Amino acid sequence: MPRFTGKRIFITGAGSGIGLRTAEKFADEGASAIYLVEYIQDRLDLVASEVEKRGSLAIPMCFDLGDPDNCRSAMSRALSDAPLDVLICNAAAVAEERFLDISYESWRRQIDVNLNAYFVLAQEAARSMAKRKSGVILFTASIDAQGHSLRFTPYCVSKAGEVSLMKSMAVELGRSQVRVNSVSPGPADTQQSTDLVGEELMKKWRKHGFPEVPMNRLASPDDIANAFLFLASDDASYITGHDLVVDGGHTADVYEIPYE
Repeated sequence: MPRFTGKRIFITGAGSGIGLRTAEKFADEGASAIYLVEYIQDRLDLVASEVEKRGSLAIPMCFDLGDPDNCRSAMSRALSDAPLDVLICNAAAVAEERFLDISYESWRRQIDVNLNAYFVLAQEAARSMAKRKSGVILFTASIDAQGHSLRFTPYCVSKAGEVSLMKSMAVELGRSQVRVNSVSPGPADTQQSTDLVGEELMKKWRKHGFPEVPMNRLASPDDIANAFLFLASDDASYITGHDLVVDGGHTADVYEIPYE
C-alpha cells in the first residue's frame, strides 16, 4: 500500500534535484496534495506537471524564501486549506567565497534562506501540528554541518544551525507527537552542484566516479528522496531529533595517505 495516501505535503526548493525527486516520490505514494515552493517559474512549472501526472494535486508557489513575510504568507495559505502532514524544508542558497571576501549581504542571504526560512516555516507548521498532535517536519541539512568545507563558511554555519534547530524542535515538540528530523547529504549530483562546478566536471564525476567518497560516486536525488520518505513514514514513527547522514561513507573516512 502507498505510505502517503491522502497526505498533504509542503516542500521548498521543489523545482530541481532533491526537491523535485522528493515531490515525485510522494505523489507516486499517494499524497493527495503537494505544495511546491520554488523561485524559478520554469522549474516550478516542471515539477507541478510531474506531480499532477502522478495523480496528486500540485499547488505551486513561486516566491523568494529570503523574505520571512513570504514564508508566513505561504504557510498560512497552505494551512487555511487543510492541515499539513509533512513539511520538508529543502531550499538552499550557496556561494563559493573565501572567508576574508564574504560580504555581509552574501552572509545574510544564505542565513536567511538556509536557516531563518526554515525556522519561520517550521514554527508556523508546528503550531498547527501540535494542536492536532500529529505531523512530521524534515530539513535538508548537509555533512557540512559537521565541520567546514573550504570557501563555504555561510553555508556550513547555516547547515549547522539547521541541525541544532531540528534537535531543539524535536525535544520541544516530542510530547505533542510531532517528529522533527533532518537528512544530511554528502556530495550530490544535483542542479545546484552543477551550477557551482560546471557541467564538464559533473560529467567527469558521473563517468569516472568521485574518489573522495568510499562508494566512489555522488549521491543521486533518489538517494536523498528515499531517506526523506522513510523519515516521513510510519516506519520511522519512533525516530525524532535525528540527523540521517546519506553520504556513501564520506564522513566515516577520516584519513587516507595521499598517494599520487
